[in-house]
Amino acid sequence: SGFINMIRLPGLAHLCAVALASTLLASGTAQAFCGFYVARADGALYNRASKVVYTRVNETSVITMSSDYRGPAAEFAMIVPTPSVLDRNQVRTVPAKTIEHLDNYTAPRLVEYFDYDPCEGGMAEPVMELEVVVEGGAPTRKQRTDGARALGVKILREYAIGSYDILMLSAKQSDGLAAFLRDEGYMLPDGAEEALQGYIGMGMKFFVARVNLSRHAADSTQELEPLQITFRSKDFMLPLQLGKLNGDGPQDLLIMLLTRRGEVGLENYDLKEIPTDENVPVFVKDMFPEFYRAMFNRVAPSSGAFLEYAWDMSWCDPCADDPLTFDEFRQLGVVWVRRAEASVPNVFVTRIHVRYGKDSFGQDLMFRETGDRKNFQGRYILTHPFDGEIICPEGKDYVAETRERISDEAANLKNLTGWNSGKIGARIAKTTEARYR
Repeated sequence: SGFINMIRLPGLAHLCAVALASTLLASGTAQAFCGFYVARADGALYNRASKVVYTRVNETSVITMSSDYRGPAAEFAMIVPTPSVLDRNQVRTVPAKTIEHLDNYTAPRLVEYFDYDPCEGGMAEPVMELEVVVEGGAPTRKQRTDGARALGVKILREYAIGSYDILMLSAKQSDGLAAFLRDEGYMLPDGAEEALQGYIGMGMKFFVARVNLSRHAADSTQELEPLQITFRSKDFMLPLQLGKLNGDGPQDLLIMLLTRRGEVGLENYDLKEIPTDENVPVFVKDMFPEFYRAMFNRVAPSSGAFLEYAWDMSWCDPCADDPLTFDEFRQLGVVWVRRAEASVPNVFVTRIHVRYGKDSFGQDLMFRETGDRKNFQGRYILTHPFDGEIICPEGKDYVAETRERISDEAANLKNLTGWNSGKIGARIAKTTEARYR
């Protein structure tokens, strides 16, 4: 999912999800997600999930596209509509760990409290350390250029970045562009021409990235580096329509936006806040990814745009990860923060989770800086009952109140997730002392 269309080379068995890949174009055995779940509610939790970091200052946009692709590199390629021709100095790769760091920093999080001894008084003790994670001869250059021109396609730029070979294309008609891409060895899905024509009509160019196997093979990590593009445009937007091609169900897109002037909202769609500050049973700690997926599926079964995090990056409470470093800010295109200011940067981060499908989000995403610096986070609260000996008279009241609290947490969990009450009760019974059942 996302605004990049994954395109598949012929003769290959299957594809894995690409973190900005819009669709899975291989048939039958195509896999929507490759890799493993971690116990943080980040992008790895979502089937067909994509991640984008979008840095915006004045009219300059820096978009970093992270891939969770784990299949053979020969199967990976993508196409991105862009508002202008991108020269080589406008395209680069970024360390994958930088995207992962920002994802972890903004992810929905658990906060854990432990009750004091009711016979000694006091309040629940917070613990903020919880970090729950989740063939044939090639044509000559002239033959290729002439063939493209005959199809109404111009090869505007051609260069190498890291493991990728990059083409910048313009086209007069979508059928000509589709024919050129197929001649290049890409497999396009049904409906590609219609989706491409919409962007051709807007005067957009096309950024095409393909893995160069000889250079990638020399890379000891064998992972595909996130690609980053930089351009100037009055439009603060993200294309979505190519992401719908061959989609066989809802797709998820995580967008982390870095700006100077506060929270980023959507101009053309409602942006709702994810349920937050919810008290849930303590066993959720051991299955946070499953909990968050179930909750999100309940609030957005097919489509919707939700705010998961909005916060000034000069502080956090609680912090799900360490703050970003000066070098990481620079890698993501944050050019207005000086090294001396890195510990308290003037950067506001907004995390938006969009779920969409073929019949939703008919327009591309249009953003706006609201200037609002209010804080918001998806936050879920665990409170552990006191597990020591209770010998005072007040202890009876505490036990009764705690039983009621646990019952309320169970009801809240059912409401959030739709899970079966009996199964919730059974899990609580396994993880709760007998006196609180």
